[in-house]
Amino acid sequence: MVLVVPAFAAETAGSSALATLLKSVETRYNHSQSLRLNFAESYTGSRRPMQAEAGVLYLRKPGRMRWEYTSPAGKLFLSDGKEVFLYTPDDRRAEKSKLKESDDMRAPLAFLLGKLDFNKEFQHFELRPEGADTWIQAEPKSRNLAYTKVEFLAKPTGEIRQVRITGQDDTRLSFVFSNEQLNLPVAPDLFIFRAPPGVQVVEAER
Repeated sequence: MVLVVPAFAAETAGSSALATLLKSVETRYNHSQSLRLNFAESYTGSRRPMQAEAGVLYLRKPGRMRWEYTSPAGKLFLSDGKEVFLYTPDDRRAEKSKLKESDDMRAPLAFLLGKLDFNKEFQHFELRPEGADTWIQAEPKSRNLAYTKVEFLAKPTGEIRQVRITGQDDTRLSFVFSNEQLNLPVAPDLFIFRAPPGVQVVEAER
């Protein structure tokens, strides 16, 4: 069953269930200072084979994140809260861009801690149960973003288990999360990008 909820205004059983679940997600992450979890990532694009990668994600307020890849080893996607860096060892260079201007579909997850507000950022919600968990599908209110649709698979406790992001060009980025740990000590230095010797840092093309 798919439940379509265009807004929070109607006090129906469906909108109440949606509001309760979204509040659980917001409360869980907005009240946390840091997060560590394992992720499996898959990417599909037009005329491109599926790309599968994996690693460890660290988040820390405010807006800091570190996607530390184990497959491919050495790849790094990092934000210090203001700028975003993408480093791929095979390319021997790192691309830098402003976090707020980045068109990378991983960037919005930097705000998962502390600033998550579904009603402010999204519209046209749909709920789809999957076992004990629920898929939440929504469209961003802004049309100036790199993505057109986001789907979250959430537990009743608010823990996000999967995220699917559909880009403006119909590319799809999917994440499966596991071993989530909240409020572990995460050193601030983990979110500072230090280019390896011989690696050039360049502005990302827009």
